[in-house]
Amino acid sequence: MTAEPDHPVVPEEYAELRRSLDVGLAHIDGKLALLTQRDEQHSRDVGTLSTRVTNLEHTRWPLPAVAALTAIGALVVAIWQAVGR
Repeated sequence: MTAEPDHPVVPEEYAELRRSLDVGLAHIDGKLALLTQRDEQHSRDVGTLSTRVTNLEHTRWPLPAVAALTAIGALVVAIWQAVGR
């Protein structure tokens, strides 16, 4: 059996490989730019949500205090009804 003779690579094949590589790299660059943009948007969203949650935590009613006030109010009403009869 004879080995196939080596085929010299012609400049057109190099040009085609280079074009394919350039197109692939451009595609990858576009995807990376999109991912960077999305990451920045998510970072802004997280910052906004963190600020909103902090504001909500500062303005919420403290439930133990509300429960204590309700219990005291109920006790006052119960004593007032017992004394008033």
